[in-house]
Amino acid sequence: MSTNHSSHSEATGPVLVTGAGGFIGGHLAAELTRRGAKVRALLRYTSRGDTGTLAWLPADVQAEVETVFGDLRDVESVHRATRGMVTVFHLAAQIAIPYSYVNPRDFFETNVLGTLNVAQAALSTGVERLVHTSTSEVYGTAQTAPITETHPLEAQSPYAASKIGADKLIDSFHRSYGLPVVTVRPFNTYGPHQSPRAIIPTVIGQALAGDSVRLGALEPRRDLTYVSDTVAGFLAAAQVPEAIGRTIQLGTGEAVSVAEIVDAVAELLGRPLDVEFDPERLRPPASEVQLLVSDSTVARELIAWRPAVELRTGLSQTIAWMRCHGQSRPAEVYAI
Repeated sequence: MSTNHSSHSEATGPVLVTGAGGFIGGHLAAELTRRGAKVRALLRYTSRGDTGTLAWLPADVQAEVETVFGDLRDVESVHRATRGMVTVFHLAAQIAIPYSYVNPRDFFETNVLGTLNVAQAALSTGVERLVHTSTSEVYGTAQTAPITETHPLEAQSPYAASKIGADKLIDSFHRSYGLPVVTVRPFNTYGPHQSPRAIIPTVIGQALAGDSVRLGALEPRRDLTYVSDTVAGFLAAAQVPEAIGRTIQLGTGEAVSVAEIVDAVAELLGRPLDVEFDPERLRPPASEVQLLVSDSTVARELIAWRPAVELRTGLSQTIAWMRCHGQSRPAEVYAI
């Protein structure tokens, strides 16, 4: 794995980040702010005024981010947030795969209709670049590996189906209306601030709390990308003119199984971990995605992106952050 990022010009002009209270969105908003961009964060309204992961950022960074509350499904709030923006990073989505089995309608309303609202707002307000967020889950289990951007799209969960719908909608707006879009398709991103439902924080959280971890399937393999690398990919995709109209995967090209994640965490903690099987953590059999691993040729050649953080380093940094912030609790349900 390469150890250097490409260098790109600093961000300019007002920038909207939808889903800035989420895991990747919060890190992206912070990095944009550090680079001197004027950042507006669109957050889903709750009566608590919850800013999500933005609350983890340093106070000086938080102070520079303009927060506005709304809902992707509300046309007016999306248009208000988009007005005056030069670039829009669209990360907001309903993402919890286990919940998509319970309430699929919420996923389609948020991920498909919400993305329609973002695309229409970007078109009507003259946004110069819309960076849309996809997911490697749209591929289902890899039919050929490593996966390229031309791999068939095979939804194995309602969540994945809703993201395919959003991706195709964005592509249609580029083809039909000339909307300047680029779709970024991260593989499994991990790092500080991630929800404990995700596989790496649920393993680390349980390991910090005791000597055993309760997990479902240990065989699925994922391409794990550290969050700073994913953010670098988003920034590069927003700045390279040739990226418009393209879909770009962000992954390391290396697949790691759940069992190997447990072994790596145990090694970093310096003690063995017992694995207890928990059937409640299994996906429906036909919905389990066994292998996701990226071919990053397009990212490397088109936007000069390469991952910089090795898995062991990324896991160490994630463990340190979770330990420091008391994130040592098991998640009831997790998704990989």
